[in-house]
Amino acid sequence: MAKFFGNLWAVVGVGTILALGLLFGHMGGLGNAKGWMTFLHVLVGIMWIGHLYYFNFTQIPTMPKIPAELKPAVSKYIAPEALFWFRWGAAFTVLTGLLVAWLSNYLVEALTLQDGVRSIGIGMWLALIMAFNVWFIIWPNQKKALGIVEADADTKAKAATTAMMFSRTNTLLSIPMLLCMVMHNLGGAF
Repeated sequence: MAKFFGNLWAVVGVGTILALGLLFGHMGGLGNAKGWMTFLHVLVGIMWIGHLYYFNFTQIPTMPKIPAELKPAVSKYIAPEALFWFRWGAAFTVLTGLLVAWLSNYLVEALTLQDGVRSIGIGMWLALIMAFNVWFIIWPNQKKALGIVEADADTKAKAATTAMMFSRTNTLLSIPMLLCMVMHNLGGAF
């Protein structure tokens, strides 16, 4: 069992097979495109927001406590890998979210904040702002801060602060965004 659970991709593969078995056995198969896409949206959304919370609740507050000689383990190995899943989680969350709205026949109405879908529309706009922050502010600054691209010490420090501030901005926005998403799907739409 330890060998199986030690292989992340084997675990993900078996979980996917179980999900597909449920999808085809009890949930209408691929004919339930909206349900399937909503599942993918939630899955990649967990990847995105989970990493956002990891950075803000774990990595950022812990880095000052790590001895200098151990910091490269985080900055050279853990952070770049986590940032990969973070930014692609953001991209696929937006893509699948837009597809869910399109399959639900409210994409334009939500983006224009019309009655009945205003709550999901606000959540969508917050998510779009957050994804923009990930790809165009956080990631370019993290590349400098982590030394993935060349930068002097002052630029690295400034980039780290900028990345942190926009990561915290995304944490702030994630709370009302999640509320809007959940409430729309639980009948609390406005």
